[in-house]
Amino acid sequence: MRFYARRRFVQNSHAKNVLPVRASKMRCSRIFYDGTKYIGRRGDMKMRTMILTALMTAVFAGASYAQTEIPNRAIDMDGFLKISRDAAEHRSTRRLTEDQFIAMSKKPGVVILDARSKAKYDELHVKGAVNLSFPDITVDSLAEMFPDKNATILIYCNNNFENEPSAFPTKAPNASLNLSTYISLYSYGYRNVYELGPLLDAKTTKLELVKGIQ
Repeated sequence: MRFYARRRFVQNSHAKNVLPVRASKMRCSRIFYDGTKYIGRRGDMKMRTMILTALMTAVFAGASYAQTEIPNRAIDMDGFLKISRDAAEHRSTRRLTEDQFIAMSKKPGVVILDARSKAKYDELHVKGAVNLSFPDITVDSLAEMFPDKNATILIYCNNNFENEPSAFPTKAPNASLNLSTYISLYSYGYRNVYELGPLLDAKTTKLELVKGIQ
């Protein structure tokens, strides 16, 4: 027994006549012509199934990566976030004006730390500053350079000076080297740290900037 779906009329691209499209109810309840071939619902469902499978695979793969723990006792994100908050509170009362920075730098035993790269330090730095590049701040290097954790340490960075873009290239405000340096020193137990606060013109600052190795 033959069954017929509702007839749909489509324009044949190779003839002027309008052709009726006939389909068996048992095979497909909807059929249409795209200009080159007839496409039924069965093909649509197959494509949807493939797309859904791919999406589900991606979701489960992402969840698997997110839930996988990779232990490393030498890296502690939670500890870093906690000590960063503590350091931020500590830092809030230890930012100095230009005059305060100069006055404190003249006191006995006070050290000025420049944590920029050696190349930038050699190009231009605050007179009297010592250089320990931030990537080189370690337990051993700090113990060698600052054996007394009660020593007064003054810090400054790229974002304290403008109009000298080569020696002091600007970093994003939330990525300022002063922030990283302060948190790092605090993490290693140094509590007597002070930071140069303002953004100064390198051409007119009261701080003496010098070139080369002292």
